[in-house]
Amino acid sequence: MDMDNTKLLGLVAGLLTTLSFVPQVVKTWRSRSARDLSLVMFLLYCLGVFLWMIYGFMIDELPVILWNIITLILASIILVFKIRYKDQ
Repeated sequence: MDMDNTKLLGLVAGLLTTLSFVPQVVKTWRSRSARDLSLVMFLLYCLGVFLWMIYGFMIDELPVILWNIITLILASIILVFKIRYKDQ
């Protein structure tokens, strides 16, 4: 597999895994409830995604950088919802 196909595979894989967060963001926003979501899990997940993003910059790989930035944004939105809606 040459470099172009490798990057394409990384971009498609990142797109799919990143898009998987969109339904949770929408559901949490609409329901105004994050009761069933684990705060610790999302804290750890956001930290891990942030570290993957830094790694992507270190190895200069667009798919790793791009999708981890977007995933971090989506996961952080869920994290904010979890904190904001904690009493609901």
